[in-house]
Amino acid sequence: MRRQVKRACAGTIATAAAVALAAGMTTPASAKAERSTTAPQTQITSKHRITLITGDRVVVDAKGRVVGLERAKGREHIPVQFRKADGHTLVVPADAARLVSTGKLDQRLFDITELNKSTTRRAQAKGLKVIVGYRGAASATKADVREAGTLRQTLKSLNADAVQTPQKETPELWDAVTNGDRTASGIAHVWLDGVRKASLDKSVPQIGAPKAWAAGYDGKGVKIAVLDTGVDATHPDLKTQVIESKNFSAAADATDHFGHGTHVASIAAGTGAKSNGKYKGVAPGAKILNGKVLDDSGFGDDSGIVAGMEWAAEQGADVVNLSLGAGDTPGVDPLEAEVNKLSEEKGILFAIAAGNSGPESVGSPGSAEDALTVGAVDVNDKLADFSSTGPTVDGTIKPDVTAPGVDITAAAAPGSVIDEEVGENPPGYLTISGTSMATPHVAGAAALLKQQHPDWRFSELKGALTGSAKGGKYTAFQQGSGRIAVDKAIKQTVIADPVSVSFGVQQWPHTDDKPVTKQVTYRNLGTKDVTLNLAAGATDPKGQAAPSGFFKLGAAKVTVPAGGKASVDLTVNTKLGGTLDGAYSAYVTATGDGQSVRTAAAVQREIQSYSVTIKHIGRDGQPTGNYNSFLLGYSGLAKGRAYQVPVADSGTTTVRLPKGDYLLDASIAKDFVKFEGGVDWLVQPKLSVTKDTTVTIDARKTKTADITVPDAQAKQQLGMIGYVYDAAGIGFGLGLQSFADVRMAPLGGEVSGLQQTWNGQWTKGDDAEYDVATTAKVKKIQGDKVRHFKASELATVKNNLGSGTPGKTGSLVPVGVFPEDVIFANGVEQKLPGSRTLYLSTSDKIQWTWDFEQHKGRDADGFPIPEAYYTLGDPQTFKAGQKYTKTFNTAVFGPHLNAYNGLYREGNSIYGILSLFTDGAGHDGSSDFTAVDTSLYRNGTKVGSNDDPLGGKEFKVPAGEADYRLTTSVKRSVKVAAASTRIDASWTFRSKKPSDLVKLPTSTVRFNAKTGLDNRVEAGRTVSVPVAVEGSAKGSNLKSLSVYVSYDYGQTWKKVDVVGGKIKVKNPEKGKAISFHAKITDKKDNKSTISIYNAYYGK
Repeated sequence: MRRQVKRACAGTIATAAAVALAAGMTTPASAKAERSTTAPQTQITSKHRITLITGDRVVVDAKGRVVGLERAKGREHIPVQFRKADGHTLVVPADAARLVSTGKLDQRLFDITELNKSTTRRAQAKGLKVIVGYRGAASATKADVREAGTLRQTLKSLNADAVQTPQKETPELWDAVTNGDRTASGIAHVWLDGVRKASLDKSVPQIGAPKAWAAGYDGKGVKIAVLDTGVDATHPDLKTQVIESKNFSAAADATDHFGHGTHVASIAAGTGAKSNGKYKGVAPGAKILNGKVLDDSGFGDDSGIVAGMEWAAEQGADVVNLSLGAGDTPGVDPLEAEVNKLSEEKGILFAIAAGNSGPESVGSPGSAEDALTVGAVDVNDKLADFSSTGPTVDGTIKPDVTAPGVDITAAAAPGSVIDEEVGENPPGYLTISGTSMATPHVAGAAALLKQQHPDWRFSELKGALTGSAKGGKYTAFQQGSGRIAVDKAIKQTVIADPVSVSFGVQQWPHTDDKPVTKQVTYRNLGTKDVTLNLAAGATDPKGQAAPSGFFKLGAAKVTVPAGGKASVDLTVNTKLGGTLDGAYSAYVTATGDGQSVRTAAAVQREIQSYSVTIKHIGRDGQPTGNYNSFLLGYSGLAKGRAYQVPVADSGTTTVRLPKGDYLLDASIAKDFVKFEGGVDWLVQPKLSVTKDTTVTIDARKTKTADITVPDAQAKQQLGMIGYVYDAAGIGFGLGLQSFADVRMAPLGGEVSGLQQTWNGQWTKGDDAEYDVATTAKVKKIQGDKVRHFKASELATVKNNLGSGTPGKTGSLVPVGVFPEDVIFANGVEQKLPGSRTLYLSTSDKIQWTWDFEQHKGRDADGFPIPEAYYTLGDPQTFKAGQKYTKTFNTAVFGPHLNAYNGLYREGNSIYGILSLFTDGAGHDGSSDFTAVDTSLYRNGTKVGSNDDPLGGKEFKVPAGEADYRLTTSVKRSVKVAAASTRIDASWTFRSKKPSDLVKLPTSTVRFNAKTGLDNRVEAGRTVSVPVAVEGSAKGSNLKSLSVYVSYDYGQTWKKVDVVGGKIKVKNPEKGKAISFHAKITDKKDNKSTISIYNAYYGK
C-alpha cells in the first residue's frame, strides 16, 4: 500500500567520522522533528543505546545522531570505523568488517540508520533478532547459537534459525557465529531479522476477469495465501472465503487491525456481497489462507514472513500474495531464498509487490528470481509514478508485469488504522493505491488459471500471465511484459520459459563488441502444434527506438510442437549503440493460433568504465589479505556509486569502475581480531579513473600522530581520527583507545576541501578529564600530526552534579562542535553527588556541549543503566584560561518552556514537546517515571488519554475552533529522585485547524530556589525564592499569577504573595518537603496551572 506519511527530518552532519558524533543540538525548526511516533516507555528516551551483534553499544540521541560508543568487555582494543554514505551511518568494528565485505554478515547489523528506525527498535526491543543460516547439519555450532539466544523459529527450508538474543548476551552470539575474522564452522550467513512493511469495480474488468468468469473460471478449488496484516473474516465479502488463519506476527491475533490485508484479500478473492457484486474480487471462487505476518502497525519480521510462507505451503496454497517488502541488497536474502525454494520445490506461484519507491527501486522479496513481481498502473494503463522499476541491484529484469494499483476500492476492516485514516466510501469499502493493490489482481488472475489448469506449476502460471500481457509505452525495466490480461491468459497454450531474457552487461568500449546470442524458448502446453510469427521491437536508454539490428531474431517464425519446446535465437549487437550507453530493452512478440506471447529482453551496455587493480601490502612488505577497502564515486559517471572492494587472500583484486573520481579508503591490519600493532589507514581522496589503473596500498608508508595534554599522569581513554572530503560529501572516522593504535598515510596527489580532525580524551583521577580536539584543512591526509596542548590553551569547567538519592553514580558525555565537524568523548562514571572538572580545548573555533546521566547500576555486561538525563543544550564557546561552573540534576525540577518546548497543533493533531522535569539550572531532560496520565478535553468533553509525558504523541481533533484543556500528571520514584516526585499541569486555550504548524499559547512557572547538590535546604529558615513565568504569559503578557505552597503533599495549600518576582517561604522541616502550585493567566485569557510535589527537602 502507498500511504502519505509525515516524516520529520533532523539535520544531517556533513561528516562521517563524526557523523556519528553529533550532539543533541536543537534549532527552532526542530520541535516538530522531536516528536515520537511510538508509544513511550517508563524510561528516559532523550538518548538510547543500540547494541550491535558484537556487544558494542552505540549511543544515539533523539535526532538519530550517534553521540557515543560503549565498548563490550574485552573489545576495547578493537578499532571501530564510522562511515556515512547514501544517507546511512555505519558503525563497524574492525573484526566484523571482513565478514561484511564478503557478504557473510548482513551490513544492516551495523547500519545505525536502519537499526534506529522506530519500527526496527520496536521489533528489537527485547533483544537482537537475527537469522542464522547453516551449512549442512552444523550440530555443534547450531547448539551454540541456540544457547546464546531464544529460538523463535526453525526455518527448515532455509536451513536456518531465527534467534532473539538479549542485548547483554550478544557477545555470546558473536562468539557462536564467528571464529576470529571468519565465520564459525557451519555458519553460512548471519542476517538481521529485518522489518518489512505493507507496501475494484473498474480494475477487475480492466484485466479481463469478467471474460474469464464467463468462460467458467472464478478460482474455484484454488487456495490463495494472503500473507499480510491479517484478514477481517467478518466482512461480508470475505466471511465465506477464509478457510484457515494463523498469526506469525507480534500482534495478539490473526485479525486485521491495520486494514491492509483485508483490502488485499478482497481484491484477490472477495465476493462483493456487501456491494451486490460491484466490488467483487478477481477470483471470488477461490479460498483464502490468512497468514498474519505483519503486525497491527503494518510491519513484520523476516523470520515471521518466512514462517508464514512455510505454513502456506503446508496448507496447500497454490498462490501466495505478498504485498510487502523492503529495500533490496546485493545477493540473496532470506525471503528471496524462500520464495525461490518453495517455487521450485512446491510449484507455488508467489505474486509479490515491486514496491512504491519509483525508478530503480524494486524491493525484496519482489527481487527474487522466481517471483512474479508486480508494478502498478492506473485505469488508463499509465504507469504509476510511485511504482518501483528495475533493474534490480543484481541487474535483472523486474517487475515482470503490471496491474491496476491506483485508487483501488476494496473491503475495509472497520476500526482499523487505514479505515480511520482514509475513511470508508462507500460504507464497508475504502480506496487506496500502491503496488500492494496491484499484486492481488495478479494473484487472483493466477487463481483463475490454476483452476483452468490444475497441473500447472508456478512457471506455467507465470509464463501465461507475462506472455499474454498488454504492453505499454514503457521499457522492460519499467513494466516487465506489460499489464496482465487474464482474458487472454486463459486462451494461452504457448508460453516463454524463462519469461524474460537478460544479456547481462557488455563491457565498454563497444567498438569491438561481438554479437551475443541467447535463445527465446517457447513451450507448447496444448495438444496441437502451433506456428508463431515472430517480431522484435527495441528501445534505447532514452526510450527511443534502438538502432536497426541492435536486437535481431534468428527466424521470422517457429513451430512449437504439442507438448514440446522450440527455441529461436535472439542476438544483441551492442556495437550498434553509437555513443549512447545504458540499458536497452526489447520485446519479442510471437503471434499465432489466436494467441500472442510477449517476452521481455534487456542488456546493459556498460558506460565508459575501466579495470582498477588494487594491491594491499602489509608493514612487512608482503601482500596481505587482511584489509578493508571502500570506494565512493563522486564525479562524472562515477557519481553516487559505492563499492566495497572484495577481499582476496592474495591482497590483490580488480574492480570495474565507471569513469570519474573516487574516494578510496583502505585499512590494513596484521589481524582484525587481536590488533597487535594496531591498524594502518590509507586514504586517497581523489582517485581519477580515466584508464585501466593499478593502485598500491602500502602500509609501510603510514605514520603515527603525536597528540598530548599538559598532564603526563593523565591516562588516555579515547583517540579518534576522522576526515571529511567536501567533493565526495562523505567522511570516515576511526575510534581507538589511543592515537598509538592507528597509523595513517596519504595516497595520491593533493586536493582541496579536505578536513581532518583529531580528538582525544584523557582522565585525571576520579573526577576530572581532558577533552581536546584539533581540526585542519589539509591537502593530503596527515599521518604524523603533532599537537601538544598547553594548560593555558584550555578552559576549565567545574560541573556540580547533584542527586537527592544516596548511592547513585553518573557521568558527563562531552561533545565538541567545529564549524566543519563534530566529535564526542565517552562518559566516565563517578559517585553522586559530586563534581567533575572538564579541561577543554578552545582552538579552531570549537564549541562544546555535554550531557549528564544519572545511573541506576550496571547491566550484566558492565554498562551503566541511565535513569535520568539532562543536557547543557546548544554548543557553547569557552575561552582559553577561563574558569566556568555548571550545575546539573538539582532542584527545583519542573516544566520548562523555551523557543522549542511547548504544545503544538499541526492540522488536526495536538501534541506536546515539553520537558516536565527540567532541572533547577534550566537543563532540559527527563527521567524514569512510574505513572503518566495525559488527557485532552474539547469544549469540556474528553477527546482521549494516553501515557505520553508530552513527548509528541498526538491527539486527533476536529478542524473547527473550540476550547481545549490539556492535562498531564507524571510520577517518578524516590529511588530515581527524591525531589519533584510528581508534576501536575493543565493548559487551557482556544484552537482551530491552522494552515501550518503553530505553537499553542501555554505558560509555566519556574521556582528558582537555591538547594544543595543533595536537593536539600536548611530546615525551618525563611528564604526568598525567585519565580519566573515562561511562555505566553511572560513579561507584559501576564494578566495574573497566584502561587501556593504545601508542606503535606498538596493536602492543603497556602497562598503566598509574589513581590518583585519572588515569594517568601519557610523551608520545610528536616526530612520533610515543600510543594509548589501556580495558576497563570495571560492577557488573552489562556490559563495554565502547575503543581510540583516534593520540590525539595529540609535538612
